[in-house]
Amino acid sequence: MNINASVVNVTKKHPDRASVPIRRKIRHHENDMSVTPTNPPRRSANPAEIGGLLILALAAAGLLVFALIADGVHEGETRGFDETVLLLFRQAGNPALPIGPIWLEIAVRDFTSLGSTTGLATLTLLTAGYLAVDGKRAAALFVLIATSSGMLLSFALKIGFNRPRPDIVDRLVDVHTLSFPSGHAMGAAVTYLTLGVLIVRTESKRCIKVYVLGVALGLTLLIGLSRIYLGVHWPTDVLAGWCAGSAWALLCWLVASWLQRRGQIEPADSN
Repeated sequence: MNINASVVNVTKKHPDRASVPIRRKIRHHENDMSVTPTNPPRRSANPAEIGGLLILALAAAGLLVFALIADGVHEGETRGFDETVLLLFRQAGNPALPIGPIWLEIAVRDFTSLGSTTGLATLTLLTAGYLAVDGKRAAALFVLIATSSGMLLSFALKIGFNRPRPDIVDRLVDVHTLSFPSGHAMGAAVTYLTLGVLIVRTESKRCIKVYVLGVALGLTLLIGLSRIYLGVHWPTDVLAGWCAGSAWALLCWLVASWLQRRGQIEPADSN
């Protein structure tokens, strides 16, 4: 009884000493709460980021295939393939005459002009003018920069590789430039695909997007095949032009998407 009484007396005389253990427990509990790790919320995948990575992967694949073709051309490993495919477009035993009726040859000559420098430049200016009149001036400027720089790249590659034109068949049109890569194939891919993806970025209707991309791909393929038919390019010239031009167009797609998200290129029409 004396001991209990002394404890009571101590707590009465010194209340601060009695509350010390309680304070320590409260502080310890607060410390435990403060250091308790919290799991950050998981960041969901952004569809735009996934699409951008996919496009970047496709562009990288196109550049890789171009590099492989260029290496094979430099080492002379593609000669057999080039000659075999080129002769498929000529009559057996007479490499001077192409396969098919005369009207097909005339049509191919007319069609290949869609990939000429004059034709592509005209189309680019008309498209840029349309976008500017439609109030999409930033998109119009992007079209001019993307296509013109792609064409300059095509000319630079020709000078760098310095490959002569095919000599095993008669050429059905006059040409005076170097062969690798095909300027028509690469120019068509750069221009038609770049214009196509940019129009897709500024349009909201799915049917218009599918139509524009389908037309761009079809024209790019047919123009490249016309160069082989006319005997002015090796098949590997055309394949390399398609790869380089497609990679350029895909990279332009990425840049256009990035600029559009930043508000520097006009968004798709709301209607």
